[in-house]
Parts: sequence; structure tokens; C-alpha cells
Amino acid sequence: MPSGPRGLFRRFTAWYAWLLDILMTLAVASIVFPVTLQIFARFTELLPRYIWTEELSRFLLVWMVMIGAMVGIREGTHFNVDLFPNLKGRSKAAADIVAGIFILVFAFVFLWWGIEFTDFAWYRVSELAELPLWTIHIAWPIAGATWILFQGERMYDSFQVLVHGEEPAA
Repeated sequence: MPSGPRGLFRRFTAWYAWLLDILMTLAVASIVFPVTLQIFARFTELLPRYIWTEELSRFLLVWMVMIGAMVGIREGTHFNVDLFPNLKGRSKAAADIVAGIFILVFAFVFLWWGIEFTDFAWYRVSELAELPLWTIHIAWPIAGATWILFQGERMYDSFQVLVHGEEPAA
């Protein structure tokens, strides 16, 4: 791993990706309980209809999607349409940079309007479970900022290939 600020940045993004993997695992594991309660409540008289489980499931689903999108950007699998699978070296790097620009546009949209979206929900609560709505709305600007971080890292690597003609050291 490179030393200096670049190495520190790489270590930070690797740690952040690891944290996102843990959070994704927790979200997937956590959603099982409220969804199971919903199923039993619908088809049996053993449990009352737990209305809060529907909202909690929705919150967890949104976070699962957003975290998955963040991880997908880091791994280069989100927003990926491989029109030219045989490209290598500088040609592939140039195509990746062009695609990366579009991803950054989406990221800035999520960040900019996600902040406004979160601000709108800051002092509001969900209707049924009275969960603070900012906890779900903040997923959008966090996703945008994370996409900028991870896509910036990927574009830096592609730029290095474009300039030097070789893959950077992992």
C-alpha cells in the first residue's frame, strides 16, 4: 500500500468499506425479525398486528439498498454497463473515467438534494412507529458523499493508468 497521504486515504477507504460491509450484514440480519413478525401477524391470531414492524422493515430496506449501492461503487459493480468488455490498459481507463464522470454527477445530485431532503425531515417523526425521519432521509447524502469518495478513488486509479499505462499497485 502506498505511504504518505495516499496510503492513509487508501487505508481509510478500506476501513470504511469494511464498516459498510458490517452495517450491511447487520441490516440484513435485523430485517428478518420485523418481517417475520409481519408474516405471523397476517396469517395467525397468535400475534397482534405489529404496525411498527412495517415501518422498521422499510427503514432497514432503504438502508440496505443505499449501503449496497455504496459498496457497489467501491467494487465497481454499481452503475456498470460493460459495452466494451475487451478493452484493456489506457482505453479501458479512458472509458472508466468517462463513466465515472456520470457517476459523480449522480453522486453530487444525491449529496446536494439529499441534504435538503434530510433537512426537510429533521424534526419530523414517522406516523406509526414515531421513528425520527432524518434517520432514513440521511441515507441519501451519505450515499452521495460515499460515492464521491469511492468513485474518486477509482477515477484516480484510472487516471494513473491513462498517464502511466499500467495498473497501479494494489
